[in-house]
Amino acid sequence: MDLIKVVEQAFANEAVASYPKFKAGDTITVTYRIKEGDKERLQKFRGTVIQLRGASANTRTFTVRKVASGVGVERIFPMESPFIESIELNKVGKVRRARIFYLRELSGKKARIKEKKVAIVKSEN
Repeated sequence: MDLIKVVEQAFANEAVASYPKFKAGDTITVTYRIKEGDKERLQKFRGTVIQLRGASANTRTFTVRKVASGVGVERIFPMESPFIESIELNKVGKVRRARIFYLRELSGKKARIKEKKVAIVKSEN
């Protein structure tokens, strides 16, 4: 076994394993911790995933885009960030590309992404 893989497995973050699988086009809500002075609070950022990048677990990032007050806002989150509290998958989008930068130029109804119908099975325990 490769030494690099052994080290990556040893330092793997358990929280990252609990995140849902998502891809470009999906709508997610990222809850992350913000430090303001000596206080901490949780803030939610809901938007469309534009891209996933990075090969190894330590360099993996994802970009989320939302439109707030008519202005497009993008935020890049490291997958291994200790400030990410949770990631919730809201909608599964149906897109043909891995990086949907063309969404930046679109607005209004043209910026919509078709939703893939997915059956969610909840276990009753």
